Amino acid sequence: MTERRDQTLRASVDAGATPERGASLIARARSSSSGSARPLVIGNIALSFHAAAAAVTALTIERHGLATSAIAAPHEQMFAMLDRGEVDLLVTAWLPASHGRYLEPQAHKIRKLAVLYRPYCIWGVPDTVPAAEVASVTDLARPEVAAGFRKRIQGIGEGAGISRFSRAIIASYGLDRLGFHFENGSLEDCAGAFEEAVGAGERCIVPLWHPQFLHHRHRIRELAEPKGLLGGVDDAVLLIREEVADRLDPAVLDALTQLHIGNETLAMLDYAINREDLTAREAAARWLAEAG
Repeated sequence: MTERRDQTLRASVDAGATPERGASLIARARSSSSGSARPLVIGNIALSFHAAAAAVTALTIERHGLATSAIAAPHEQMFAMLDRGEVDLLVTAWLPASHGRYLEPQAHKIRKLAVLYRPYCIWGVPDTVPAAEVASVTDLARPEVAAGFRKRIQGIGEGAGISRFSRAIIASYGLDRLGFHFENGSLEDCAGAFEEAVGAGERCIVPLWHPQFLHHRHRIRELAEPKGLLGGVDDAVLLIREEVADRLDPAVLDALTQLHIGNETLAMLDYAINREDLTAREAAARWLAEAG
């Protein structure tokens, strides 16, 4: 019965279950009368690289004989689910800049286990744009430079740090007066807009981050941003609720505390998901098998 329940929970994630549907499945698993230990619920922000990190975490836990289930949700919603105890672990929080404000109200009941990688946000341009012409965000404020660029800066969801940072950059550098504007959208909207511009030989700005799958395929040059509005380098922290950590076997906690993926590896996993059509678990399992 436990195995069947775990398969149902995992299938809901693979099929793209909504957070509401996932929460219903989780509640059903927790209320089971079987008496067996319920799966550890691993939550991740609903972006593919977060899913990759969550899959590595899940497989690490499962090596110790524990069952896991997974659920994804947008930024603010996922942190609210952690706060309410609807997820046991969150993979990952970018701290302090990108997600610090979401964690702060509940930090007293959350334990930080490991830094899985070290992300940072960028404004990038295709490497075909000469650095001698465009080296910094400040260069974009020159009308003769701005004239050569696509004005729509296609981003991802509203709750992402890079979205907040990008809107602040446009306002602070006066780029809106030259026609630049930021648009929220999906991850594929962002990646697709960049690849479309590259394919057409056009200049564009991509509001991106490391690690991300586009870096695995394209040469993207980071622009200097003198005002420090991009938040600097964060730690991508694996979070667990304190009461969950207290009941875990020390060997599991030790394995999670030592877990590390790194930016380059996560970009590769993200590429496997987005361009090789692997699931997050398949990509994670392949890497873990190769890494030994």
